[in-house]
Amino acid sequence: MGSLDEIPSPKRLKVSSVESERLSNDSFLLALSSPSGDPMASHLPSQEKEDIIGPKGIIRRTELVRTIASALYSLGYEKTGRTLEEESKLYLRSSMANLFRKQVLDGNWNESVATLHELDLVDENILKDASFQIFEHKFFELLEKNRTVDALNTLRTEITPLTINKKRVHELSGCLVFSSQHALQEAQHPGIGTANSRLKLLRKLQKLLPPTFMIPEGRLECLVEQALILQRDGCKFHNPLDNTLSLYTDHQCRKDQIPSQTIQILQAHHGEVWFLQFSNHGKYLASSSSDKSAVIWEVHEDGHLSRKHTLSGHENAVAMVAWSPDDQQLLSCGAEEVVRRWDVTSGKCLHVYEKSGIGLSSCGWFPDGDKVFSGAMDKSMYVWDLDGKELGYQQGQGTTNTSDMAVTKDGKRIISMFEEAVVLLHDTETKIDKLITEEQTITSFSLSRDDKFCY
Repeated sequence: MGSLDEIPSPKRLKVSSVESERLSNDSFLLALSSPSGDPMASHLPSQEKEDIIGPKGIIRRTELVRTIASALYSLGYEKTGRTLEEESKLYLRSSMANLFRKQVLDGNWNESVATLHELDLVDENILKDASFQIFEHKFFELLEKNRTVDALNTLRTEITPLTINKKRVHELSGCLVFSSQHALQEAQHPGIGTANSRLKLLRKLQKLLPPTFMIPEGRLECLVEQALILQRDGCKFHNPLDNTLSLYTDHQCRKDQIPSQTIQILQAHHGEVWFLQFSNHGKYLASSSSDKSAVIWEVHEDGHLSRKHTLSGHENAVAMVAWSPDDQQLLSCGAEEVVRRWDVTSGKCLHVYEKSGIGLSSCGWFPDGDKVFSGAMDKSMYVWDLDGKELGYQQGQGTTNTSDMAVTKDGKRIISMFEEAVVLLHDTETKIDKLITEEQTITSFSLSRDDKFCY
């Protein structure tokens, strides 16, 4: 149907997502060059324009070799990694990177900040952010050792003069007043006292510093995953799970791999089936029908389904169902009637949500599982806690009944029907509404797993 992030005029818009680089093994933190006459400076990629490989001529040999060596160390092949360094003469760590790494791991905080200044970072903000994190870690380690006076001195003479993150500085001041373990936890200090807390700090710093100084950990794995995801997304008939993707061949599904044969017919309803939804973990399937009932089906390991519960109690046809985030409960909405909450294990009705004189037409859960919402025939939306206390109400503005609704996993956007060919996106924080317009009448929609698209 359209992207939830950018709304074009009457057409849908795909919004590409950027795969974030992940941090993995802590075997090493890498650097490409040193600005202070280091021998590695002669191997900078910008100075090796002629050393390009690959059929398309876009891969720098230096970067590829170092990335491979990085992966070898990460996988535990240290001897092979050292052999690659020696044979290629492309060493993973410059003397400056080695020095900085050692200073951080040894707790030589002031010396490590001095080394950062020697890097001549163009962005002053990066230097300040990195220095702030180093001194903050120093501050917490001093508090852990009950050296409150030294911690106060660090806060006054090293952290505060950086003139950034004033809110955080106030939080650190509170830790001085309440220097208990609980106060430190409230300040969300980065695991001080654990064996690898300094290594975690080094990883955080690595995310700030330029990749020319520290090669991102897990870089090869990230590149390979990006390539596989690109192949998967470009596969016209893609159907299998991601764990079937292989590095040995380019991925492409055949048309005959799309399921095309009936393997089971489920029979439990006595009227039209109006709605189907699998549970979040795929263990159950729920169906609703014009026969005023909903059915919970259990999915067995061999792929076959069996009826677990028939949910009865609605006076009208059941228009839709919605699974709780933990799949332990199910909502069912009677057409122009009420919303019922069911226990999946027992099949018992736990609560009935209703508005006097107003029929409800759709239902759903908030991501925390503690609140439910429903669209109504008066084009409005209502929010309740699990016990039925009304927590919120939004006056309807559209010209059609709210026959379908959804909330993104972060709880920041509510998607609902607005007009026959229009979907409304409501931002719960900014209270700003956006519209997605289609050319045909919309009867229902679904959100993608990453909440980037609705269909």
